[in-house]
Amino acid sequence: MAQSSGRSLGNPEAMRTVRVNKVSSRSDLFPRLVAMQRLADAKNFAVYRMSSSGLPAKQRLVCELENWGPTNAGFSKLFADAHGEVLLEHIEKSLLPLTWAGSHDRAAPGPAGFAPFIVRLRDGLVPFSGMAFPVRLGAVGNGFVVFTGDDLDPASDMIVELHARACHVMIDLLSLDERRVAAAEALSEREIACLQLAGDGRISDEIADKLGLSVHTVNAYLGSATIKLDSVNRIQAIAKAIRLGYIS
Repeated sequence: MAQSSGRSLGNPEAMRTVRVNKVSSRSDLFPRLVAMQRLADAKNFAVYRMSSSGLPAKQRLVCELENWGPTNAGFSKLFADAHGEVLLEHIEKSLLPLTWAGSHDRAAPGPAGFAPFIVRLRDGLVPFSGMAFPVRLGAVGNGFVVFTGDDLDPASDMIVELHARACHVMIDLLSLDERRVAAAEALSEREIACLQLAGDGRISDEIADKLGLSVHTVNAYLGSATIKLDSVNRIQAIAKAIRLGYIS
């Protein structure tokens, strides 16, 4: 059986800092996921969420974040196709972590003593082994944080910690989506149009001419958008609008 690792629980103060700091974009989640990947002695991570398409029969897993890289670009779909239906069924009735062995690795990931608390998926369906931590947050935000690699054998206390951190990641990912929706509802079409043109490098006179508005009205739209996006100036508002995906 795997022994408890000295790195298993980490620094409590660091953990609180990770949770307290408010993420502003998905890129803020990558360092945390990479740190979790290292704790698990894994090669890669992926974050899947259940699509919110209404009927359970129409739900599917969508990969939101991953670091498999261009050489393994098909792994996201491969994993969802191989295990997606089973994972969707599993999360409706259990929050136990899941493990599987890849087609080249028949060793069961996870310590033997922790086996009653882990669900084993069918082996050999994908070319990589791994563990999936389910997170259920209610009507939306449900999904899995996945770690893949050969011969994964985390200690039982490490499994518990990774599951807790997976919950934190999924909560913050949901929070980002909620803030994005709130901002989208707050911004008018005119405000978004003015921000887009300003982001393209147009000055107020050019934006006014392009949209058929007065310069005063353009500045008013940019000012109200800046306030709604909780920004200190127009440049920060443009940057935040780009980060949230409202303008390109």
